[in-house]
Amino acid sequence: IFEAMELQSIAELLDLKALLLFLLAFLLIADFLKNRNPPNYPPGPFALPFAGNVFSASFKQPHIYLKELHKAYGNIFGFRLGAEKVVCLTGYKMVKEALVVKGDNFVDRPFSAIADRLYPGSSGLFFSNGNKWKRQRRFTLSTLRNFGLGKTTLEVAICEESRCLLEAMESQKGDAFDPSDLFIKAVGNIICQLVFGQRYDYSDHTFQRMLNLSSDLFKLQASIYEAFPGIMKRLPGPHNDIFTHYDLISNFIRKEVNRHKDNFDPANPRDYIDAFLTEMKENPQNVAEGFYESNLIMNSLDMFSAGTETTSTTLRWALLILMKYPDIQEKVQAEIDSVIGQSRPPNMSDRPNLPYTDAVIHEIQRRGNIIPLNAPRMASKDTALGGYIIPRGTTLFTDLTSVLFDESEWETPESFNPSHFLDAEGRFRKPEAFIPFSAGKRACLGEQLARMEIFLFFVSLFQKFRFSTQEGTELSLEGTYGIAHVPHPFKIYAHVR
Repeated sequence: IFEAMELQSIAELLDLKALLLFLLAFLLIADFLKNRNPPNYPPGPFALPFAGNVFSASFKQPHIYLKELHKAYGNIFGFRLGAEKVVCLTGYKMVKEALVVKGDNFVDRPFSAIADRLYPGSSGLFFSNGNKWKRQRRFTLSTLRNFGLGKTTLEVAICEESRCLLEAMESQKGDAFDPSDLFIKAVGNIICQLVFGQRYDYSDHTFQRMLNLSSDLFKLQASIYEAFPGIMKRLPGPHNDIFTHYDLISNFIRKEVNRHKDNFDPANPRDYIDAFLTEMKENPQNVAEGFYESNLIMNSLDMFSAGTETTSTTLRWALLILMKYPDIQEKVQAEIDSVIGQSRPPNMSDRPNLPYTDAVIHEIQRRGNIIPLNAPRMASKDTALGGYIIPRGTTLFTDLTSVLFDESEWETPESFNPSHFLDAEGRFRKPEAFIPFSAGKRACLGEQLARMEIFLFFVSLFQKFRFSTQEGTELSLEGTYGIAHVPHPFKIYAHVR
């Protein structure tokens, strides 16, 4: 009897092992069939079943992984993040072909597990697609122009904010300090004036809290969540901070919207929120085009977060680089002194007369490489690129690092060299490969605002101060990578000139 029971147990164990082996074989075959590449698909590294290339990629330094793949496979290659197929384009010519020449085929955003939780119903300015995205983008650009974008009124507001920034720096009284906090407050106030109709004092606790949360969002790594959303959604960890941060910022904006509704006058809109509420009231049938309150909150959040972090990070790179190269700082200040002097603030009409300063600003943006991987796109239909076929629905990465450091487009791509933006006579020129704001129909909505802010803040800073760092400090041009490429923390001395 015991022998029979033992044989039965062995048989059951073998049956269980056979079942598990069968299930494993079935899943492996299913994964292979589901993810096998169609004919003429771009080459790429071997992908593990289920995981793809997640464990090969470096999420802390993704540009290095993509550079290695570029060397191995050329300017177009494919890989997998979990179950998601991704095609990456590198180099200016290939990126331009996708974003500009064939831009209509790559204007949509791919599905994002994070966006699906944060932006329900394809809301917001960044993740929305189709007619809703087109309508919201047009409305936002038109509204920002109405409230000063590209006009003297906004220029005056930026100059006034520059004055507040300079006063805050001077109040440090020669002590070393980290400038990042002041930069994000100054830049954040410009966005707040356009969206909320007010600026905040630098000591305002709520304002400071929202700016810190917004800044943290750009440092959080989201790639592993996107690769395995079903698993990561149920696991504790820092990836969940993305959702709590968004909730807190959304609540801040919701209070601003309610404040506007309490004293709303559709005949006299004061800012973006008022203009949006007016559109909702006058055209209630436009819900399908995105004119509803929760979308107003998401749009405002996108402008608040993206418009604050990228420009303030650019200014941090500016200080770091010009402290690292004091001879360039001196040359910039000599040009500012000769054209503007020190008795009046700069204005945008000064820009053509400051070619070297303008070149330095552009080289800071190139070398700083603020948004290294650009935002993902999706092929709306099968598209030929670089001799390969990108299937409909495929996620597309356009590697801006490879464009801004393209050896065929820049004389010394790894060096900080303002001559990249100067002709033989010292006149400013802008090479086509300078696309830090991306290109095509999905190019950064706030590019014009950012360019104005960077120029006016930059010139004001170096007109007023000479900047240096603590003795013995080695300044590095290697930053940390999240959504943005951010300098390592550093402290400065601001010496009044």
